Amino acid sequence: MKKLIALALVSSFALAACGSDSSTSEEAVDTTVMEETMVGDIVAVASETEGFSTLVAALTAASLVETLQGEGPFTVFAPTDDAFAALPAGLLEKLLLPENVGVLTAILTYHVVSGKVMSTDVMAGELASVEGSPITLGTTDGVQVNDATVVSADIETSNGVIHVIDKVLVPSTVDLSSL
Repeated sequence: MKKLIALALVSSFALAACGSDSSTSEEAVDTTVMEETMVGDIVAVASETEGFSTLVAALTAASLVETLQGEGPFTVFAPTDDAFAALPAGLLEKLLLPENVGVLTAILTYHVVSGKVMSTDVMAGELASVEGSPITLGTTDGVQVNDATVVSADIETSNGVIHVIDKVLVPSTVDLSSL
């Protein structure tokens, strides 16, 4: 009888130990899930990342913030502040004027592709931009988008991915000389 009671006690301790290990594993899984959902949307990540203040200001001026905070997924080829600074003198200021919101919107949406395209998925060819005009992708010495180079790739957000580029893309449908 003593052996039976001892066996029952050992079994109880063994089961209790297994139960506590299980809850620890579940807590770790829950924490991981929470960390993944804490990633911000495209606009939040751009706002919090050094080098995108001009892009965020342009998105605000063009009333595209809410769109890029939406469900997506989106792929954004995001020009840096230096890329915007390399535009011809005075052009950025003109683009940010309320009367040029249509041109600014066309330029910004030309940097966006529907869906999540990671750098490992890129193949040479064309993709349709949200603006409607195709962008040309190349894969020689990294990834190129038209005449821009991807300088930092695969910044994942909760609603897509950002690829940092070194130039502002302008669709062929936009005539900057009219500004």
